[in-house]
Amino acid sequence: MTNSVNTIFFITTMLASSQTLNAADISNGKSLHDDNCINCHASLLGGDGTSIYTRENRKMESYAALDKQVRRCRDNLGMSWPEEQIMDVITYLNESFYHFKKDNE
Repeated sequence: MTNSVNTIFFITTMLASSQTLNAADISNGKSLHDDNCINCHASLLGGDGTSIYTRENRKMESYAALDKQVRRCRDNLGMSWPEEQIMDVITYLNESFYHFKKDNE
């Protein structure tokens, strides 16, 4: 009985820690965005550049489209963000402006 309780505890702990490790860092996403994206957006639309996300004719209509666009911008600018940084930026933008549900939710 003790072995099965220990096993369940271990599995639960590992699952919880893996979810924490995979959670996006919104403040890092904002920092990456502000350092790499906002100047281009400001040059396109003026102001502080965030109106690109809130304009009436915005192009983003889903979480999948947001994911695709962030990756496209990263590639066009030649940035070498690893997957966790991409997810940080996507999460920052989604939490701050879009509020899309992920396709798997």
